[in-house]
Amino acid sequence: MDRRDFIKTGAIAAAATAAAGCGFGAGRDLGNGKSPVAYKPSGKARLRLSWEPYELKLRHTFTVSGSSRTSTPDVQVKLEYDGFTGYGEASMPPYLGHTVESVCAFLQKLDLGQFNDPFRLEEIMDYVCGKAGKLPDGNLSDAPARAAVDIALHDLYGKLLGQPLWRIWGLDPGKAPLTTFTIGIDTPEVMRAKTLEAADRFKILKVKVGRPDDKEMIGAVRSVSSLPIAVDANQGWTDRQQALDEIFWLKDNGVVMVEQPLPKDRPDDSAWLTEHSPLPIFGDESVQALEDVRRARGVFDGVNIKLMKCGGLMEARKMMTYARAEGLKVMLGCMTETSCGISAVSQISPGVDFADLDGNLLIGNDPFEGVTVEDGRITLKDAPGLGLKDPSQDRG
Repeated sequence: MDRRDFIKTGAIAAAATAAAGCGFGAGRDLGNGKSPVAYKPSGKARLRLSWEPYELKLRHTFTVSGSSRTSTPDVQVKLEYDGFTGYGEASMPPYLGHTVESVCAFLQKLDLGQFNDPFRLEEIMDYVCGKAGKLPDGNLSDAPARAAVDIALHDLYGKLLGQPLWRIWGLDPGKAPLTTFTIGIDTPEVMRAKTLEAADRFKILKVKVGRPDDKEMIGAVRSVSSLPIAVDANQGWTDRQQALDEIFWLKDNGVVMVEQPLPKDRPDDSAWLTEHSPLPIFGDESVQALEDVRRARGVFDGVNIKLMKCGGLMEARKMMTYARAEGLKVMLGCMTETSCGISAVSQISPGVDFADLDGNLLIGNDPFEGVTVEDGRITLKDAPGLGLKDPSQDRG
């Protein structure tokens, strides 16, 4: 089946039943001439899960301190119920160790047809998580596959309620953050060109560092832009004193935060660096899921939460709550993803300290339309669920 046909079959079904299943007049009179939207599960319908692989094509070669790539493997997911369809995805950058085969094998183990009430989010995701294994660090395995189901379930949930997730959770879209735009490691000429492309659309840039030519890379960006910069070393620095010296230099050159400067297996060195750093230090590779947030206090100033690392929106919200309770700052990040994944994590973005939600902007074959970036800021849609629009609908 063609990718757009895969999406379109769900969109047509949802449009056909939305008015009948979720319209006004279905609930108790409120005394003001209006009735609540009151979709009620029929009890006869069942959840139906389907999926297909989809390769994300990057607009430019993407290079970090340890690798380069021109594409990212991905699996797109649909979760259908009573004519409504929720969408999800699993994105798998190579460094995480997941594959299309591992994601599909996990999804194949799931029998979501046993559930006839899609509002039982906790029960459904407990079942999904129960199919995952326990890793040595205490977190669960198969995070991208679990995230794909979680995202689709939440999209379906919002559509059944007729509301965007940010509204269901009581969040203010006006507090959605600025997002960084990532400038991957490249030649100085290419980095200057990428910076000029982004400088008029974004208010903060993100530069990948962690190699001997870091200062040259920052200098290339600085030669054409004075925008604030966040840097991500992707564990690329190995000496804590040299890292600290470089951070002081970075601060003098307009850098405002540093992400994962040292290898994740050196928490004591990370704690020392955080204590002495003039800039906030965020854990990324060191912080996969909830268990790692418990270990982050005293090691980092903040944590970078990504749906593909933690397993979806339900886990991400728990991580945010726990991080705040521990006095940690919160950053939301992403992999290279379609607008499905980016729109999902954006639903919980209002009020976070930093956001790096540009993964959909780095690919050239996004099948969805979702959240947008306006004047550098995440702009949430006032539309049910994730607020996605399938471009194939415009073709009739």
